[in-house]
Formats: sequence, structure tokens, C-alpha cells
Amino acid sequence: MDPLENNHSVTRNQDIVGLSIHSTLDILVVTSYLLLVLFFGLWMGISTFSANIGSGHYMGLAGMGATSGIAVGALEWNTICMFYILGWIFVPIYNKAEVVTLPEYLGKRFGSLRIQLFSTFFSLVVYIFSRISMEISFGAMFLKMVWDTDIYQTMLVLLTVTGIYTITGGLATVAYVETLQAGIMLLGSVLLTIYAFREVGGYQGLVKKYLHAIPSRTQQGNWTAKPQCYMPRWDAFHIFRSFGSGDIPWPGLILGATAVSLFYGCADQVSVQRFLAGKSRLDMQGGCLLCGYLKLLPMFLMVMPGMVSRILFPDQVACAVPSECQKYCGGRSSCSALAYPVLVIGVMPSGLKGFMLSTLCASIMSSLSSVFNSSSALFTLNIYTWIRPLATEKELMIAGRFFVIILLSITIVWIPTIEMVSSEALFEYMQVLKSCLTPSVAAVFLLAVFCKRVNEQGAFWGLVLGTAIGAFRLLAEFFYGPSPCEGGRACPTLICGLHYLYFGFFLFLVTLLTTLAISLATKPISDVHLHGLCWSLRNSQQRRVTLGKEMRWKIFPSSTFQQGMFGETNTCFWKFWDLFCGLDAQAKTKIGPENTTEEKRKATWEQMGSSDTSISLEILARRMATRKSKEHQEKMKDWSDIPESPFWKRVVDASGILLFALLIFVHVYYA
Repeated sequence: MDPLENNHSVTRNQDIVGLSIHSTLDILVVTSYLLLVLFFGLWMGISTFSANIGSGHYMGLAGMGATSGIAVGALEWNTICMFYILGWIFVPIYNKAEVVTLPEYLGKRFGSLRIQLFSTFFSLVVYIFSRISMEISFGAMFLKMVWDTDIYQTMLVLLTVTGIYTITGGLATVAYVETLQAGIMLLGSVLLTIYAFREVGGYQGLVKKYLHAIPSRTQQGNWTAKPQCYMPRWDAFHIFRSFGSGDIPWPGLILGATAVSLFYGCADQVSVQRFLAGKSRLDMQGGCLLCGYLKLLPMFLMVMPGMVSRILFPDQVACAVPSECQKYCGGRSSCSALAYPVLVIGVMPSGLKGFMLSTLCASIMSSLSSVFNSSSALFTLNIYTWIRPLATEKELMIAGRFFVIILLSITIVWIPTIEMVSSEALFEYMQVLKSCLTPSVAAVFLLAVFCKRVNEQGAFWGLVLGTAIGAFRLLAEFFYGPSPCEGGRACPTLICGLHYLYFGFFLFLVTLLTTLAISLATKPISDVHLHGLCWSLRNSQQRRVTLGKEMRWKIFPSSTFQQGMFGETNTCFWKFWDLFCGLDAQAKTKIGPENTTEEKRKATWEQMGSSDTSISLEILARRMATRKSKEHQEKMKDWSDIPESPFWKRVVDASGILLFALLIFVHVYYA
């Protein structure tokens, strides 16, 4: 061998033996990748936390804390367990199903248009009467007290700003803005908590003084308030309370609250939508865990400051005499909803009060923008495509933005109406609404994922029965009003006697058993239609055969596009509209074919071999949807195809174990 060639060989061998990366550029590239993965996980987790924390949480949790202690904070901890189920079970199934909205999953799982539409309308009703109502009511109350201005104009400005960036930016803009707002919310809450605890001498001062936080006036003339109306609960610092006399009984916390949390954690479009957009399985699971860590905080940043507020301002927060309550909050029995704004005004210095006002504005805007964005997706992809199955992508985007405008209009109309409702009664009403409506939907989703024997008939009639029973109880609660602290409720015991958390679990069981019973008595769905849609077939490599829609609707069978219907011209107005809506004027991607003439449609029908023009449009739509689905499957990668970093997998696993340990610790400590 040539000596020169031998020297080169030795040099190369030495380079291989000492193989390592010492280049600064290479290290920066690897570090940037790891930070990017971390960013997406943090972005999803913080954005989801911000979407679920609104003014109702600040004022509602603080008010409940002032009234009865820390047990209400355990409801937030209950949701943490659901994030484990969401990240490790539900979202991977949703990803396999290749869905954008959760009603789409039910439609694919059961091959049922009626279930898909039912769950869509259900979600929209819950959003309007629960999330939007609560945000407007508590937000208006806070702004009215802290910022002495016209509430209608203030809320109109907030709603306008929220609507503009929701309409123009979509989910990405909403998520990024919510991440910023979450930082503001957390910083403001931490500052207020520090100032509040300093006023009472720390946590030990809170424990000692809370049980003695009694208003100075408990009687008026010959009338005297009952002790249970103004005395702090003896079990205020315990989360597990008597199953019979507790305001949040421990069986209800474990069973009923879990059924509600299952819906809001795993079957709610607002909560799940961001995780469906995860870049990989690890990103999604990391986001779930981060959101779980943040869910530990409301107990200490909202509930306990509310208790401090009762110590510092007992005459206002814990008022018992009707005339006093009327003076402070306009109610007759309690002003506990004032706990948070009173604390902000009383303990925060000038300058930071404005920051806390920004904190609440951020919570209102983040919560409402999430509802608007998710509602728009539900309407566009489940209802509008049912009405117009051949809608182009541009038409769908415009329809979604118009639906946000409609929601904004409804919200503005609600402002003066909700402002007249007692905030104390509203918060209790929201808790009852969740327990009356959501457990039935949670039961159907649970069975859809874990029990492949459940079919369309069982799921639909179980959902209908559970929703009907819950709606009946809810209407009775709304008609008779909340239970007064003195007792003697007007609602019949047979209807309202069962605690709302117990009732929620009862509803969950009724829906579960009804669905199983009807499913076992009817024909099952073949496995060929369920590959990747349920837990037992999640790893199946076989191609799934789409289950045909059971109900074939003939809504607007002859509706067709007309050229220029949605601004296909090049006028300045439509160019500005495209820019405002974030639409690419050159984009030609379509959900379905855009036939502009009757001749083209007839030619298409003839090629399909159909002589019945009343159903040809539907058949065409279904075939185009099938073709689109196949193209989508070819382009879309499943998360299982994306390589996972061993380092970040260990980080996620360790974080999950640590969060679970913390969850057990706080439950044991405050039991």
C-alpha cells in the first residue's frame, strides 16, 4: 500500500474514532430544535389554560371560596386527571380518525349524521348559555366596580377587539394571543395573591382568621339572620366533606364532578381543539401536562384570595342583612361575588390596579375568543357543510366568519339582560347546568372510544334520553330559583332534592346503561368500519371502510354556486374583504366541485349513472368527500409515523409522574 494513502487512512480512522459534534453551529441547530419542541408544547398547554380561565373563574371561584372555603378549588384539580386521559387516549384516537371537530368523530364512529348534528347543536347551546353568559355577567360586574364607566360601552369595545382578531386570524392568532394573555393573567394573579397574603399574615394567618370573618350586622329590626347564612363553614379547609350535609359532598366530588370534567377535558371542542393541532404526540402530551400543572394554581390564586377578601372586608363580602347586600351588590342574600374586585381595590397600589384590570380584560377576551373560534368551526364543518355539501373552501371560511359576527351580536344583546341577573345565582346556575347537560355527552364519548360494541341506535337514544332528563331538571332549577341559605326551597324534593353533583353522576349512569342496553339488543357495527376509531382497534393497520350516513338529508337539493356569489370578481371591495378575512385571492382549493352550469351538473350525473336528480347532488357530495378523504389520508401523517426524541419522551414521562404525585399530595394534605 502506498505510504501516503496509508497515512490518509489512519487519519480518517482517527477522525471516526473521535466522532463527535463540536461545531457551535451544529450545537445551535440541535438546541434550537429542542427549544422549538418545547415551545409548541408550552404554547398548547398555556393556550388551553387561558381558554378555560375567564372572569367567571376569577369571580366565581373567589366568591365560592369566600362563602364556603377551599372545596370548590378541588373541582379544578379534578380536571387534571382528565388531561392524562385526553393526552394518552382520546386525542390519539381523534388523530387516527382525522377529524377537526369532535362531532365529526361521532359521525365517523357511528356513521350517523343525526348524532353529529345533535352534538353540534348541543355544544353551541352550552357555549351560549354557559360560557358566554358567565363571562359577560362577571366581567360586567368587575368592570362596573373597579372601573366606574358605562358597562355597555366597555364590553362593546372588548367584544369588538376580540371579534376582529378572531375573525381575521383564526385559531393560530387566537392561540398566540391567548398565550400572551395567559402570561398577563398569571402575573396579575400572583401579584394580587402576594399582596393579599401579606395583609393577613401569610397562610397561617388565613387559617386562623377565616373562621372568625363574620359581618358586623346580622339583624335588622326584629329579623335576625340564621348562622348558616353568615358563619364560615367549620370544614372550610377540607375538600372532602360530608356526603349528606356538605355543600360539595365527597362522593359528588369523586363521581359527579368527574363526569362533568370528562366532558370539559376530553369531549369539549374548546379544550381539545388546540391539542388536535399538535405537531407530534410528544408536543400534545407535553401541552396536556403543562395545562395540568397550571390547573393546580386556581386554588391558590383565586379561591384563597377570595377567602382573604372575606377576612379583610366581611361586611361587604359576607353580608347577611338584605338592606346591606342591596347597598353593596344589589342582591338580597349574599355579595360573595364581590370578593375578587373588592380585594383588588382594597390591597393593590395605584398602577397595579390598572394591571389587574388588564388581567381581567385578558381573561374575558381569551375565553370569549376561544368560544367564538370553536363555535365557528363547529358550525362551518358540521352544519353548513350539511346544508351545502359542495361548498368551496372560500365559502366555508366566509360562513365561519359570519357566524362569529352572529355570535358577537347575540353576546351584545345579552349584556343588558344578564347584567340584571344576580351573580351569585348565576354562578350556581352554571354549576347546575354543567351537571345537568354534560354527563350524557361524556358517557357517549367514553363508550364510543372504549366499547366497539356500541352502535348508532344505542348512542343516539342514550344521548337523547340523558339530555332530556337533564334538561327537565335544569328547567326546574331555573324556574324555582336557587336554594336560599335559610332553607325551605320551593322546588319539589322529588325533582331538585338530589344534589347536582349526585344528579350528574346519576345522569352519566343512565346514559351509559341505556346506550349499552340498546346497543346489545341491536346489530353491532362491523370491525371493518372501526379501525382506528376505538381503543381496541387503535393500532390496526387495515384500511377503514367509511360507514355510510344513516340519515340522508335533502336540504336544498338543487342549490348550486353562482359565479361571483362570494366575491369572485376583482373589485376593490372584494379584494379588501379577502384581505380582512385572511383569504388568498389566488387559492383555488375546494372542498367540492364548483359546477357553474346546469349542463355540467347533468353531465356529472350521467357519468355517475344516476337518473334521479333529487339525490344526485348528495351522491356527488359523498363521492367527492370520499375522494378528498383518500387524498387527505395519503398526504397526512399519523403521529405514530413521526419519530420521537428519547430525551423529550423521558422529560414528558417524568413530568407526568411528578404532576400525578403533586395531585395526590394536595388531595391528601387538604382532605
